Amino acid sequence: MVLVDSHCHINFEPLHTRLDEVLANAQQHDVAYMLCISVNMEDFPQVLQLARNHANIYATVGVHPNESGGKEPDVAEIRQIAQAPDIVGVGETGLDYFRSQGDLEWQRDRFRRHIEAARAVAKPLIVHSRNAAVDTQRILREESAREAGGVMHCFTEDWKVAKQALDIGFYISFSGIVTFNSASVIQEVAKKMPIDRILIETDCPYLAPVPFRGKTNEPAYVRYTAEHVASLRNISLDKLAEATTDNFFTLFSSAKRH
Repeated sequence: MVLVDSHCHINFEPLHTRLDEVLANAQQHDVAYMLCISVNMEDFPQVLQLARNHANIYATVGVHPNESGGKEPDVAEIRQIAQAPDIVGVGETGLDYFRSQGDLEWQRDRFRRHIEAARAVAKPLIVHSRNAAVDTQRILREESAREAGGVMHCFTEDWKVAKQALDIGFYISFSGIVTFNSASVIQEVAKKMPIDRILIETDCPYLAPVPFRGKTNEPAYVRYTAEHVASLRNISLDKLAEATTDNFFTLFSSAKRH
């Protein structure tokens, strides 16, 4: 059995200082591949180096919607970096109206730049959306994000929003949140999803699944999310693992499977 953690931040502390242990734990839990996600340009070199040092770790380039005060790359810079074979996707990008306040046109402009760059290099988008479902879907449509493809990461919306993403060819990724007792709406989406559009992730070091809720998350724990989604769908873990791994390499087609 092979699992993929399709969204992690193993360059963050406290994971980075115990990276050898983190990677060994992942292997013991059948997590063979990880996608390390960029959130700003300042830390991007760490993300890239992880991918270059480990054949089973992939990298993206992008600036998270809540990041402020750091380097603001234009379309040309994102495009230039994303063309590198080490980079398999563009993001984390999107909109977050929960943690940012006031006039957020700058977030929408940043999101549009990332979509344009992703289309130019034909690599998928990793989309973060929090309290911004309407604007997120609107901008994805307006900017022809279908041409790049992508994933709605750490999905926390209802089936209506999931269907809108599916309709433009996007995938849906479930984090440890789907294992929480309070997550009935997300669990319903997990049940209804076409199996060829599901990804699983940790978003570590955040959002550890049950039974580790509240603790530091790490890629090994994506197995518990996979087990829960498989149970919700009344299928075997092996079948869920096979589907989500195949889906990952279909979406991130420049990622080499070893």
